[in-house]
Amino acid sequence: MLDPWSRPRRSRAKITVLCLLLTVIVLHATFTPAKHGSSQENENHHSYASRKRVEPRRVLEEAQNDAAQSDNNDKNYAEFDISKILVDEEDGGKEKPDPNKPYSLGPKISDWDQQRSEWLKNNPDFPNFIGPNKPRVLLVTGSSPKPCENPVGDHYLLKSIKNKIDYCRLHGIEIFYNMALLDAEMAGFWAKLPLIRKLLLSHPEIEFLWWMDSDAMFTDMAYEVPWERYKDFNLVMHGWNEMVYDEKNWIGLNTGSFLLRNCQWSLDLLDAWAPMGPKGKIREEAGKVLTRELKGRPVFEADDQSAMVYLLVKERAKWGEKVYLENAYYLHGYWGILVDRYEEMIENYHPGLGDHRWPLVTHFVGCKPCGKFGDYPVERCLRQMDRAFNFGDNQILQMYGFMHKSLASRRVKRVRNETGNPLEVKDELGLLHPAFKAVKVLKS
Repeated sequence: MLDPWSRPRRSRAKITVLCLLLTVIVLHATFTPAKHGSSQENENHHSYASRKRVEPRRVLEEAQNDAAQSDNNDKNYAEFDISKILVDEEDGGKEKPDPNKPYSLGPKISDWDQQRSEWLKNNPDFPNFIGPNKPRVLLVTGSSPKPCENPVGDHYLLKSIKNKIDYCRLHGIEIFYNMALLDAEMAGFWAKLPLIRKLLLSHPEIEFLWWMDSDAMFTDMAYEVPWERYKDFNLVMHGWNEMVYDEKNWIGLNTGSFLLRNCQWSLDLLDAWAPMGPKGKIREEAGKVLTRELKGRPVFEADDQSAMVYLLVKERAKWGEKVYLENAYYLHGYWGILVDRYEEMIENYHPGLGDHRWPLVTHFVGCKPCGKFGDYPVERCLRQMDRAFNFGDNQILQMYGFMHKSLASRRVKRVRNETGNPLEVKDELGLLHPAFKAVKVLKS
């Protein structure tokens, strides 16, 4: 009775044992470590596992190799052709101005004083004077929208604007840096005129606009311009009356650093000054007139400085009474007679004088650090510009207890020990909180 049932159970038991045996064999083959001299199957398995481990390293090495190869191509700034991205839009067939038609900076304005007076009355929060005899001043400078023609030029432009920012911060002066050519006809020397006119009209709150060339630096950070001296004048330039009016010398004044009052007179002066500026035939012909009329002027196209001398000589009765030619301090100081004497100035004099003892401005006329060629040896210009920058920068650093190791060095050294009472420390030049920065609070 039991045999029919016992036979199937024995068969199922055999099958179960067989399956268990096969499972053990498979698991054994899977987990047995590979040994030297093992079968080809184990070698293949080991090779696959190794490939999985080295794959990330291989990818990283390939990426590094690709990067190394591209370093000599698109990642090398020194070898990159900057013209690939400096693409100016075409004029679109814009009609060129008629050289026979008098040039104009813009629509004629004859009532600017009235317009500005009304604006100031309606905007009392923006007074044109920010203190007693302290006008609101806007310092304006700039450079070409394109990189300098030599790589080092942009570095010196950076130093120059840093220097101007420092002075303006100390003296409560606003600053505007321009990199746009507002009028293509007034390129070169003349690019400042359209910009100046636009800023005067756009900022009626500004009493004086201070133009300063990019190659000029402040070298007396403590000197405050004697604004009271100019209360009856509209244009202040470094120069000499006898050289301009008597000798008609083309270097009798300098237009690299000047002060211009925001008024109708100034707009009229700009209108009279600009016609010699348009590039091309007009500027070339005007240059011939200036060379013929002015003492010592070389033969070249009309420049804004020569044109100003010519204008004052020819129309002194119209403009002269409102022009102050300043030479009591260096609103513009020629670098060639100043920079080599800096150590002597430091030794014998103190800041705040502004003149030959401690010049307000050192102007690197003729060095042209942004161009390919200048009028002086490149090494001399760059060394002297470094000295001028460091001379001015030392006056800033001393407020915080540092100074340059020398006027030729970029490195600085500590000149004052730290203290637990920092507010009791008095900076040597008195620039941290000078009197001209104080705000007069009116007591009720």
